[in-house]
Amino acid sequence: MKNRESEFLRPMILTLQLRTMLYRLIIGIWCVTAFSAPLAISGQGDRAGSTEKPQTPIGHSIPGVSFQIFLDSKTQTEGNIDQAFSRKAVDSVVAAFTIMVQHRSQYPRFDQALSEGMLSKVVIEPKVFNRDGKEFPFLVARTKEKGKVKLLINASRLKQDGFLNNPGTLAPRLAKEFQWVISKASTKPKRKGGSFKRDLKHAPIFTNTEIKHMSPEEREQTLLALLDSYIQTVDAFGSLTNQPYYQQGTQNLIDPDQSDSTTKLYDIRIREALRLIVKDPYFWKHTPKAVRSLLNGKVWQVIMAKIDERDWTTRTRVAPKDKSIQVGMEGKLVQPAKVIVNYHRAMDPEEKLYAATQGLPMGALSAEQLARVIAEEIQSQITEKSLRGHVAEDEKSAPANEDL
Repeated sequence: MKNRESEFLRPMILTLQLRTMLYRLIIGIWCVTAFSAPLAISGQGDRAGSTEKPQTPIGHSIPGVSFQIFLDSKTQTEGNIDQAFSRKAVDSVVAAFTIMVQHRSQYPRFDQALSEGMLSKVVIEPKVFNRDGKEFPFLVARTKEKGKVKLLINASRLKQDGFLNNPGTLAPRLAKEFQWVISKASTKPKRKGGSFKRDLKHAPIFTNTEIKHMSPEEREQTLLALLDSYIQTVDAFGSLTNQPYYQQGTQNLIDPDQSDSTTKLYDIRIREALRLIVKDPYFWKHTPKAVRSLLNGKVWQVIMAKIDERDWTTRTRVAPKDKSIQVGMEGKLVQPAKVIVNYHRAMDPEEKLYAATQGLPMGALSAEQLARVIAEEIQSQITEKSLRGHVAEDEKSAPANEDL
C-alpha cells in the first residue's frame, strides 16, 4: 500500500521541485536585470541596450547664413567614414559655402535662396540616393516645413570628384544645386499638369484700358492671381516627365533627380518669364500686346514642352471664334490661346531673336531670354490667329491633326 502511495506521489513531488527551480531562475534573472539596468542607462553598458536617445549632431555654422552644415549621425556610428575623412568633408563644404557667402552677387540663385530662407540645412551623408535608388553627388529634398528644403551631399563623391580640400572648385558646383533649392521650395510635391482646374467665373480679368493704367506692381499681382486661377504653366500631356534638363546657357543635358524634376524646373522658369513680361517696362514699351493678352483673359496656357516631330521653337494655338468661352464676373467672351515653347529646339539664324537667344535650345535660356521669346510670340501671333483660329498660320508648316 505504501509503495502504491509513493508511486502516486512521486510525479507530484517532481512537479513541485521543477516549479521551485523555475521560480528561482526567474527571480535570479529579475535581480540581474534590476541591478544592471542603471549601468546601461549611465552609459557604462552596451550602446545597443541603452535607453538614451541618440545625440543630436552638432551643426557647423557659417557667418552670414542661418542654415548649418551637419554630418549625418550614421556616418560615425556605422563606421562609413573615419573621423579624419569626415573632418575634411565638413571643412571643405563649410569653406565652399563661405566663399559663396562672400561673393553672393556672383551666385544669384544662392542669393535668392538665402534672402527667402529656403534652405533649412545641409547634411553630409556617406552616400546619397534618390527614392529610385540612383546615387547622386548632391540632392535637394523637401522638409515638413513649408517652403524649406535641405541639401544632401554625398561624402564619397566629394573625394571621387576632386572636391575634397578644394572649396574653390566645390563652390560653383554647389551653386548649381540652388536651381533645385528654389524649384522644390517653391512648388508642392507631386504636382500634375492634368489636375489644373480653372475658376473661370472668378478669374481677375481686366480690360485693356484698366491694364494701361496699372502700375508694374499691380500688373504683377494680377498675373499672380491669374496663375492661381486661370493660366496654366505645365504641359498636361507630361511631355517633360523623365526628360533631362538643359544646363542654363549651354547645350549640356543633365539627368533629373526625380521623374517630375524637369517639369517643375521649367514651370518655375516659365512663371519667372511671365512675371518679367508684365512688370518690366521694356515689354510694355516693345510688346504691349503680350502684356495685355496675359492679363485680359486671352492667354490660357504658356507651357514648355518636348515635341520631337516639330522643328519650331514656339507656337501659338488659338481656338476658333465659335469656340469662345465666357470668363470673369462679366462673362467676357475669349478665344482660348495656348503658347507652346519647344524646349529642345533652337531658333534659326534668320529669326528675329536668334542673337538674343545665342542659338541655344529653348530649355537652356534664362528667364530673361525666355521672356523675350514668349512676348514676341504673343505680340506677333495672337491677333492673326484669333481671327481664324490657329489654322491660318499652322497650315503653312504643320499638319492640321497636330496634337499640341
